[in-house]
Amino acid sequence: MSQLDTPIEVEDSQTVITELTPQALYDKLMALARNLWWTWHPEVINLFRDLDPIRWRQLDHNPIALLREFTLERLATRAAEMVLHSRINYAHRRLKEYLNSKQVWAATNAGVLGAAPVAYFSAEFGIHESIQIYSGGLGVLSGDHIKSASGLGVPLVGVGLFYDQGYFKQHLDENGYQKEEYLDTKVEDLPMEPALTPGGEPVEVRIDTRNGTLLARVWLMRVGRVPLYLLDCDVEGNSPQDRKLTSRLYGGDERTRIRQELVLGVGGVRVLQALGIRPGVYHLNEGHSAFGPLEVVRQRMHDDGLGFDDALREVARQTVFTTHTPVPAGHDRFQGPLVEEHLGPLRESLGISYDQLMGLGRVEPQNHDEPFCMTVVGLRLSRRANAVSALHGHISRRMWAHLWPWRVEEEIPIGHITNGVHVPSWLAWQMRQLYDRHFPAGWIHRMGEPEVWQFIHQVDPGELWETHHALKNLLLSFVRRRVSRQCRRRAERDEVVEAARNVLNPNYLTIGFGRRFATYKRAALVFANEERLARLLNNPERPVQLIFAGKAHPKDEPGKHLIQRISNMRHDPRFQHRVVYLEDYDINVCRHMIQGVDVWLNNPRRPLEASGTSGQKVVLNGGLNMSILDGWWAEAYDGENGFAIGRGTSHVSDEITDARDAESLYQVLEHQVIPMFYERDVDGLPGRWIKRMMNSISTLAWRFSAHRMVMDYTRTMYVPAAGGLSCDMDLR
Repeated sequence: MSQLDTPIEVEDSQTVITELTPQALYDKLMALARNLWWTWHPEVINLFRDLDPIRWRQLDHNPIALLREFTLERLATRAAEMVLHSRINYAHRRLKEYLNSKQVWAATNAGVLGAAPVAYFSAEFGIHESIQIYSGGLGVLSGDHIKSASGLGVPLVGVGLFYDQGYFKQHLDENGYQKEEYLDTKVEDLPMEPALTPGGEPVEVRIDTRNGTLLARVWLMRVGRVPLYLLDCDVEGNSPQDRKLTSRLYGGDERTRIRQELVLGVGGVRVLQALGIRPGVYHLNEGHSAFGPLEVVRQRMHDDGLGFDDALREVARQTVFTTHTPVPAGHDRFQGPLVEEHLGPLRESLGISYDQLMGLGRVEPQNHDEPFCMTVVGLRLSRRANAVSALHGHISRRMWAHLWPWRVEEEIPIGHITNGVHVPSWLAWQMRQLYDRHFPAGWIHRMGEPEVWQFIHQVDPGELWETHHALKNLLLSFVRRRVSRQCRRRAERDEVVEAARNVLNPNYLTIGFGRRFATYKRAALVFANEERLARLLNNPERPVQLIFAGKAHPKDEPGKHLIQRISNMRHDPRFQHRVVYLEDYDINVCRHMIQGVDVWLNNPRRPLEASGTSGQKVVLNGGLNMSILDGWWAEAYDGENGFAIGRGTSHVSDEITDARDAESLYQVLEHQVIPMFYERDVDGLPGRWIKRMMNSISTLAWRFSAHRMVMDYTRTMYVPAAGGLSCDMDLR
């Protein structure tokens, strides 16, 4: 045994403690790093950070990349310096207990899924900033979904694509214009391993098209109890062009998109077959994976001798489809020749004609001029479909009513399950500590119960305010680091960099806006009347400051111009120290913003926001929402738990709607938000504001948690789709 492998015994007055050997330290830390359970456990995050805080930040909080920089000797020295042995042992033991526990919600509420799990398909998964296989809200929602499925013990496997360049890194040039940069990912720095068949062979799937065969290998990523399988086309045997097929998320033209969706849907189903997994439910999260059920139909025809119609009927009964957008451009559509090029071999295996296949993806099957829509085929091949908020449900039923011309709009079989967020992932540890002190023991395991959150009203207002203020200071420190770094990268003057290091004031009302810069989200609405806004921001007695962040799609020029306009406000003396734009919005930037802002601004053009979840994250940390009554906020706002822009209506003219909403936004700021924030009692506390913070937490945190969301899916969708008894939805 080498010196590095020799256990170290340390005597104290009570007992003899056997410390971990350097190799055991490394092995246990790597075991923690290779299961993404750590991403929602602050004590484990802090453990990795304590190894090397500077490198931890520089490496985008990637524990595997961090550990790979340590020698065993240096790791042993650092663990001794920071007294990490007991913390490492405790974290490792907790992970093992978590993975082996049978005392989970699903054990008594979803038993039928134990033998027939849910296969959850999504084009992106936003789990952590160090794993760049997401672009925004859809991916973060998918990540939160599988995290909560893990926490509840719902038998579920995730299926997605591995993008070795991910989504782009965003930089703004000296003119404030967005530039995209794609970076190659080091697979060895990610918590992935090759997926293996039951016989121990690496999984590889083949998908025939009219112009050749697509190959994909498969990676396994562990997210708590949930295995996530990611298909990767960068393999020998593919053409150079196809090896790059899964390199970028939402990149390329229509042909790239349909090939990616063929790999995700058809390839994903074949992966499950190769792994020996027989799902009881197929959940298609948006239309990107809607080719998948066709492959399941083919398998049922081959295995069970069913005809196409009978097989489709059986598969549709097992399929759940979630639509996420009321924006027509958000639904992928492909022309017939492109569909035949990629689905032709599968179509022939199904024994159906070209017109039959195209009819599955058309609202009007006999309309030969209508393209093939992925949302339509998803709806046709499922028997349970849902939108992601109550209002979105109404919009979706109206939007797709022509698929069921014999039904009135209210009977269109598209329900809704409102999105929620994974509480442990987005709750600041300072707020977690506050809740631990005042909420019932084990409250984190009951986060979907409304009674638990009522204990916020027993918290001392001063304690809640101080906790929020501490988080706000952390946000501003983060903003100063990022903005000064942006200035240095653009080689700006020393005095500009120095000013950036001191930008913003923790005592000022701070409003955040962070999301994709699609034009319908109206990022610049608050600038509709610049003079009026300047007076509000620069009021010496009640100043206001704004923090913006967000990316525009590389091909969205109007979105890029919105970014340019807002980012260049820093050159305008009226807004120079009141408006800040943070580059490269991602999970890390979002986390800092939603944990530290006083107010979260959301002003989409109603009713184009399907749900939205960033404001739900703000709720957990004591911030207040100021939003158009759209998406989740339309069913959340009660008059005392935040602020509403507008009356929940929109004009047929977008120009009139925008003008009306801008006026309402200013009115709410001038007469509600700003006065309430600066109104202080004898103790210097904004009493009415804190009361509204408490109302927000008590009424919204439980309703918009991902645990509640996944429980809703399990009860109303998964269990009945798998053949169990539950509160069923209306079948088509």
